[in-house]
Amino acid sequence: MQTDPAVTGDGASPEVLALAKVVARLRAEVADLEGLAAASAIVERAKGVLMAREGFSADEAYEALVREAGLRARTLMEQCWITLGGIRPRPAAPSLAPSVAGAGAAPGGSDPDGLDPDDPDGDGSVSGSVSGSVSGAVLGSACGSVFDSVFRSDRYLTGRHGVSGPRVVLADLAAALAGARSPGDTAEILHEALRGPLGVDGVMIYVDESGRLGLVGHAGIDESLAAQWRDIPPFTGVAAREAITSGEPRWLEDMERDAERYQLIGPAARWRTRAWIPLLGEGPTVGAIGFLRTLPTPFGDADRAMLQQAVRLCGGALRALERSGAGPADEEVAAVQKILDALPGSTILLSPLRSPDGAVEDFRVDAAAPGSVDVAGRRGKELVGRRILETYPTVAGTPLWQGYVEALATGTVYEGEPFEYQEVTAGVPGTSVYSVRATRLGGRLVVSWIRHDTSERENGRVATMARLGNLGWAEWNLTTDTIEWSEQVYAIFGRVPEQGPVPLEELPRYVVPDDLPALAGDVQRLLGEGAPVDQPFRIATAAGVRHLRIVAEAETDADGTPVEVHGFFQDLSPLRDAELALLESERSVLVQRGMLQAERTIAAGLRHALLPVPEQSIELVGLRVDIAYVPSDSGVNVGGDWYSAIELPDGNALFVVGDVAGHGLEAVGTMAQLRFTAKGMIITGSALPDAMSRLNALLMHTAAGASATTATMIMMRYRPSARLLSWVRAGHLPPLLVRDGEARFLPLPEGSLLGASFDSVYMEETLRLEPGDHLLLYTDGLVEVPGEDIGDGLVRLGEAAASAMGGGAPEPLAELLSALHPAQRDDLCVLDIHLPRPTGDRAGG
Repeated sequence: MQTDPAVTGDGASPEVLALAKVVARLRAEVADLEGLAAASAIVERAKGVLMAREGFSADEAYEALVREAGLRARTLMEQCWITLGGIRPRPAAPSLAPSVAGAGAAPGGSDPDGLDPDDPDGDGSVSGSVSGSVSGAVLGSACGSVFDSVFRSDRYLTGRHGVSGPRVVLADLAAALAGARSPGDTAEILHEALRGPLGVDGVMIYVDESGRLGLVGHAGIDESLAAQWRDIPPFTGVAAREAITSGEPRWLEDMERDAERYQLIGPAARWRTRAWIPLLGEGPTVGAIGFLRTLPTPFGDADRAMLQQAVRLCGGALRALERSGAGPADEEVAAVQKILDALPGSTILLSPLRSPDGAVEDFRVDAAAPGSVDVAGRRGKELVGRRILETYPTVAGTPLWQGYVEALATGTVYEGEPFEYQEVTAGVPGTSVYSVRATRLGGRLVVSWIRHDTSERENGRVATMARLGNLGWAEWNLTTDTIEWSEQVYAIFGRVPEQGPVPLEELPRYVVPDDLPALAGDVQRLLGEGAPVDQPFRIATAAGVRHLRIVAEAETDADGTPVEVHGFFQDLSPLRDAELALLESERSVLVQRGMLQAERTIAAGLRHALLPVPEQSIELVGLRVDIAYVPSDSGVNVGGDWYSAIELPDGNALFVVGDVAGHGLEAVGTMAQLRFTAKGMIITGSALPDAMSRLNALLMHTAAGASATTATMIMMRYRPSARLLSWVRAGHLPPLLVRDGEARFLPLPEGSLLGASFDSVYMEETLRLEPGDHLLLYTDGLVEVPGEDIGDGLVRLGEAAASAMGGGAPEPLAELLSALHPAQRDDLCVLDIHLPRPTGDRAGG
């Protein structure tokens, strides 16, 4: 509810008075912050002097200042001024002497970093006296000795990319950090200072918040990315967390490898190198600072040292902010925060802010549950630190404000009526309805609230889900005889909203006749007994038949009579169409598989009839021939591998091994044609090269009227009287000769595969066999492995053959196949032609 503001006696409403107090307090705080910033600058510069002169860390320098002030009965600020006023030129480097109160530089002196000591900014100005502020050159000079031993490389003497050297960079950084008002300022200052010298493109500052990491400052980072990584739960694989827990930096310089170990912030291609350096506090590590670079080069030793020194300088600035009120809450607030972390919903802890006379001027949010969301969409940690009247000014003077004050004063629980609250966000006014409850806890308030209104975004999400799921809701009020459909139901039924919805009892009128009995029975039970319905059915529309599903349930009165029906319709037509298409595809696959299986059976039977494989060795013109044929163990097609081993009419022997490209009946038919034609030509006296040329012409002419077919082949004629082998090849793999335990492949004569070209030429080679020789003819299934170079398979064959054929094994071919374990992804055919040694030869045969 909304109320008119009451008017006080002086004519000002409570809201105006409250806002006036807020403005006055903010002005006082601005003045306090300006004074704090000036004091922080002096403290940080005095610490820099001690860090340079004594080699202290930032923490040690601060402790030394506090300790010395206590011993001398001085304030901390007095001790800082005395420390700054005691700076003297260094004898070893008079050119680096600082300039104070307008004193000039040492005669002839020059700063190695390229800066005039009296004009550190290079603009002709000179900083004030001790009673004012100390120049950046003072701090740069004082810090110089700390970094002398680190930055000695040539590139750091002149600076990187033409920028100032590390001494000046760190000195300017220390001076700039003294003016930081927030961790966000600190991140911006780091980004600006290190972007040129080190190529730093992004800075992120995380603090440890009871196991979670909170992003308190960032620069150079997209706001959307910062929002995504603003709060990191206690996960593993986060480089920032590892840096905090170990106290050691994490250098990410190989994104491909680091992506396997860490969850990278932002794309790996954007920031090619990253550093996460722990931020040390007065006790344990309190956070980490990340430096992100597009540079792909690793961090050098000087780069790492400079980044670590920069983080040390930041420690003092961040702790100064913590002491000024930006730090963690007290133990009571921390305990409450742990409880709120485990609670759902919107709950916060408010601390009263009182005026000097004790009146409550405002409330500050000191803790918040993660699910807490205000009208502007701020969540959880984003609410902590905000003041009620500053953030929600129209609350002043309302019953809600009065309820807060009364609950704090009396301890009574405040539970207000639902009220409207309006806030203008990004120029757009937004109104929400809230119910708020406030309970006193010690000297604070625990406030929880419920938001009753549903936002347009949530309504949009529901509508999108209904559209994507092809479903819409429907409600039938049986008492008032009213019906309400969602837009999606009208689309499903192909009706326009002007036609109105369909009454439930008339629904069967639209149903396909075959589905009517089942649906009509379900509707009758729903309306009569209140039994729920979940039934698929079909309707006829102008766009065709649609497959629908109805799910509905009834609400009944005290007598059990249905008074309302709620449910939804879902259009299953796309799903049903996909199911039918899948069934048709499965049916087609089964038919094709049956055909291929039948073809395989026929081809296998034909091959067995045309090419019987003997079960034992055969004797042929003084040679022992072992034959192996192993069909493929995958697929449904039969290959075209074949062989011939016959005695010719002239007492010689013919050996042939071939491989027809392809599988199935066509390959088997080509194999039979080549096998019988080759035997016929050699038996009638054709020379080997002539026979091979005619076979090539045969395939070329056969391919003219059908699909192109090719084949590889080796033909050998053996003359036992001279133990002489003559042979030709057509694109086939080389024969393997095993002699005296050594295996070698025979040189390949010229000859391209059959069916490739009319101009193919085939040359003949000869070989004299010696007693004990094994000559292997084979097809590529013995050596070929997919994805492997065939040369590797040939090497493997040679090694296995030398072992199996040269060791006097009783069944050398079986031992060879066992040693190779061929993959059998293709058919293989092997002939082992062996010339036994004479009887009585000790070498065996």
